[in-house]
Amino acid sequence: MAGSTYGTLFTITTWGESHGPAIGVVVDGCPAGLPLTLEDIQQFLDRRKPGQSKFTTARNESDQVEILSGIFEGYTTGTPISLIVHNEDQRSRDYGKIKDCYRPGHADYTFDCKYGFRDYRGGGRTSGRETIGRVAAGAIASKILEQLGIHITTYTKAIGNIVIPESDYDYTCISNNKLYMPNEKYAEIASEYLENCMKSQDSSGGIIECIINGMPVGIGDPVFHKLDARLAQAIMSIGAVKGVEIGDGFQASVSKGSCNNDAFYSEDGKVTKKTNHAGGTLGGLSDGSPIILRAAIKPTPSISQEQETIDKNLQNTLIAITGRHDPVIVPRAVVVVESMAAITLVDLLMTNMASRMDHLRTIYHSND
Repeated sequence: MAGSTYGTLFTITTWGESHGPAIGVVVDGCPAGLPLTLEDIQQFLDRRKPGQSKFTTARNESDQVEILSGIFEGYTTGTPISLIVHNEDQRSRDYGKIKDCYRPGHADYTFDCKYGFRDYRGGGRTSGRETIGRVAAGAIASKILEQLGIHITTYTKAIGNIVIPESDYDYTCISNNKLYMPNEKYAEIASEYLENCMKSQDSSGGIIECIINGMPVGIGDPVFHKLDARLAQAIMSIGAVKGVEIGDGFQASVSKGSCNNDAFYSEDGKVTKKTNHAGGTLGGLSDGSPIILRAAIKPTPSISQEQETIDKNLQNTLIAITGRHDPVIVPRAVVVVESMAAITLVDLLMTNMASRMDHLRTIYHSND
């Protein structure tokens, strides 16, 4: 299988299956001398692990990470960082009855057609559990960004049709509710909505919003490696994501140039914008204002309702999926979106170092 590695200079390679012995990631290209501890990585993994609330799968996994290489006495060594998380609570028997059926909304059918073989236990490589490696790597990328004064705030903007207006955001609330919503009242309403979904043996989707502050101007490339294009690729590579917006996104299609253009002005010797409809990018390059992106997350495809499908012999049949599944993926995916954004930004910041001669002179010019 190709395609498990992401990045150019700062690269990650994820490995493992949902019901295999372990899952993990190898991070290459991390500079030496970055302060990094086991706790830094574990904090990120704790945000996505199962069992946090009644709205997440009951699979009992501690998701405790082990560092196999690349860190010594609390600092990165510049060598590949290998991280592993052991699977502790596989219940492969839950999938025995559906091993010959294609679950609607899953990759069963397409994976079987491509490879002629599939691991039916929880989706194998296509399981959301693969994102453990992304989140562990994202913790490292976030530490690098922190050293550069770049900060990412990510949260649940919407569950189903319950959308928090920007005027009602309270970022201090994000970690105070299990849905990671920046408003306690809307979190309560969304919880009631999800409870009704569960009673109906159904699931819900939602929207994750990510705001990046502190990015310098000019990060990205103006053609194929645009900042927004790279971010979109990274976020769309997350299994449950069905759409990505930057700035006003699709709303820009019904706007006018006189409204959509962000006016520039100078204040205290700095260039800034009066609005940020563009979402922090112009021509594929960062413009110094906050980068705003949103990810549309589909409803969890594993539901207990009876659904129509086919088996491997192309016979029509019905399926009702049992086992332990999230009624909503959004809350646990918040840190996954944040991690992929962080990984992408670090990679682009590194490649940008070679974009100008004065950058190279700053690094290599001898004072002798």
